[in-house]
Amino acid sequence: MHLLVKLGLDLGPLLVFFGVNAAYGIFPATAAFMAAMVVTLVATWILAHEIPPMPLITAVFVLVFGGLTLYLKDDLFIKLKPTIVNGLFAAILFTGLARGQSLLKPLLQSVMEVTDEGWRALTWRWAWFFVALAILNELVWRNFSTDFWISFKLFGTLPVTIVFGAAQYGLIRRHTPSDIGPGGKGAD
Repeated sequence: MHLLVKLGLDLGPLLVFFGVNAAYGIFPATAAFMAAMVVTLVATWILAHEIPPMPLITAVFVLVFGGLTLYLKDDLFIKLKPTIVNGLFAAILFTGLARGQSLLKPLLQSVMEVTDEGWRALTWRWAWFFVALAILNELVWRNFSTDFWISFKLFGTLPVTIVFGAAQYGLIRRHTPSDIGPGGKGAD
């Protein structure tokens, strides 16, 4: 799938959530977010003939927690969703590491080639990053207004994630097999 299309599918539901909240409030925004997630999954399936695990897990949580938010008329559930999803991703990555597996490798090996040592290092970094995002979400939704929390999801969490991902370039470069000399190992 073309990178810009993938980016649009990844960001589309969040932009819909942000825009509908600005115009109509949290409950219509939650319903629109849920619908946008379903549209994104369908579009991903049509374009790529597969749905990657992370967007699928995120969509399930959006539908469950969004449904609870609307049914109970309590925005607590949609605010908890990022904490739980990020905590789940961290737990999955930590569990894989405890079993000697880098679970990022099967997800990303089709887009980049990294040594096993590099995959382990990336997995550790991303697992801790997901923990940090979960904690950050808790701090923001508990201490600021709903509108601030929604803005932070778009203008805080998203840029922090992009910067964190870009910061991994050095590690990836050091652990790309073609960049490692005979018998040598990349360094962190």
